[in-house]
Amino acid sequence: MVIKSWIKYLFFLFFVVIEVNSSSAQSARSYINDGVDLYNKEKFADAEVNFKKGLDKNYDTFEGHFNMGDALYKQGRYDEALQAYKNAYALTDSDYKRSKVLHNVGNALLKGQKVKESIEAYKNALKLDPNDLDTKYNLSYALNMLKNQQQNQQQNNQQNKDRQNQDQQQQNQNDQQKQDQQQQQQKQQQRKDQISKEEAQRILEALKNNEEDIQKELRKRQGKVVQKAKDW
Repeated sequence: MVIKSWIKYLFFLFFVVIEVNSSSAQSARSYINDGVDLYNKEKFADAEVNFKKGLDKNYDTFEGHFNMGDALYKQGRYDEALQAYKNAYALTDSDYKRSKVLHNVGNALLKGQKVKESIEAYKNALKLDPNDLDTKYNLSYALNMLKNQQQNQQQNNQQNKDRQNQDQQQQNQNDQQKQDQQQQQQKQQQRKDQISKEEAQRILEALKNNEEDIQKELRKRQGKVVQKAKDW
């Protein structure tokens, strides 16, 4: 969807607002007219140069600043274009002219990904010129873009939340596995310790049994009758 941009409209009013008898005005008019010609040939950087020369001769011209904004806009220099439109806005009391400035302000803001601000600019433009179809079109476009951005943001937030939940669940599983391993190791160690005690007990029992056998043997030897030798 192409953003409709209101441009070059006030070039036709240029001859009305500059006094013919003023040499500076005539020089400014010449430069700005040359800028218009270059702009129409899509030589936007050259057009900018001529608009700047015209403003150097006569800074307080609405057309010079407005057209400068268009040339900067076409070069993708949206912040500079906004400043030029701001200058143009301050140089007119006409609701109609101001509505066109605000329309282009909305375009520059939208191109700069400042969607909410562009919506406000389009709304303000329509307050001054409610019948401007191009501004209505761009406002609708910006509102739809904002809606999509909000939906995408909500989706991203949900995905981040789901990812965090998954990470937490994985961490919990890892912690549980680690705890189970520790418990298993403790049980194995306890079994080892128990075996060692049992072995020690068997050794003691064996020693005890061996000692009893020895005592029995000694008692047998002590109680045995020694036969007297025969008298030959």
